[in-house]
Amino acid sequence: MSDLLTAIILGVVEGITEFLPVSSTGHLVLATELMGYDPQRWAVFNVAIQPGAILAVVVLYWRTFMAVLSGLFRGEKQSIAFVRNLLIAFVPAVALGLVFNDQIEALLESAAVVAWALIIGGLGILVVEKLAKTETIGGISAVSTAQSAKIGLVQCLAMIPGVSRSGATIMGAMALGIDRRTAAEFSFFLALPTLSGATVLQLFKHRDAITGDDLQLIAVGTVVSFVVALAVVKAFMAVVTKHGFAPFAWYRIAAGAAALLMLSAQ
Repeated sequence: MSDLLTAIILGVVEGITEFLPVSSTGHLVLATELMGYDPQRWAVFNVAIQPGAILAVVVLYWRTFMAVLSGLFRGEKQSIAFVRNLLIAFVPAVALGLVFNDQIEALLESAAVVAWALIIGGLGILVVEKLAKTETIGGISAVSTAQSAKIGLVQCLAMIPGVSRSGATIMGAMALGIDRRTAAEFSFFLALPTLSGATVLQLFKHRDAITGDDLQLIAVGTVVSFVVALAVVKAFMAVVTKHGFAPFAWYRIAAGAAALLMLSAQ
C-alpha cells in the first residue's frame, strides 16, 4: 500500500474518531498494527494530523469563538469564565504530558493495551450513563473551577492509548453532574489546547527525523481528518441527544474484543 493511501486512511480514522468517545489514538494504533504499517514510523504522523480535527471544531463553532473573543475584550464575566475553565482543565495534561512523555510514547506501540482499554472504557461509559445524576447547567461558563480541574485530571487518563480523551472528559463531566450537551462541548473545546500542545510537542521532539515527504503526508492526513470531522461532530451531537453514549460504549467493547482476537491470531 502506498504511503499516500495510508495517510488518507489514517486521516479518515482520525476524523471519525477524534471527538467520539472511542479513542482516536487507539484506533490509529490498531490501524497501524492490524494493517501491517510500521507503528514507529507513523506514530508522529498520528499525532501531527490532529489539527485537522481541531479546525473542524473551530469552523463548526465559529460563532461561539467570536462571541467569547468579543466578550473578553469587553470584560464579560461569562467569556472570562469560559476561557478560565478550559485553561484550568488543560493544565494537568500539560504537566503530566511533559513529565511522562517517553512512557506515553512507549504505550503507543502496544495494540494489546489499546484493545483492553477500549473494553474497560466501554464498560465505564455504561456505568456512568446508568448512575450519573446530571442537570442542565447553562454551558461551559457555568462549570465551576473545581469541576474544571477534576475534568482536567480525568482527561489525563487518555494518555493511555485506547482510553479516549473525549470519552474521559465527557464521562468525567457527567459524573460531576454536568449535562450531556455541556459535557460534550466542554470536551470539544478542551481539545483545542490539548491536541495543539501534543502536536507541537511531538513535531518539536522529532523535528530532526521529519522529512519533506513526511510533511506532505501530514498535510494530506490533516486535510482528510478536517473534512471527515466536520460531518462526524454534527452527527455525534444528534446521536448523543437522542440515544446517549451507550451505542459508543457497546462499539468500544465489540471493537476491543475483535482486536484482541485478531491480535491473538497474528
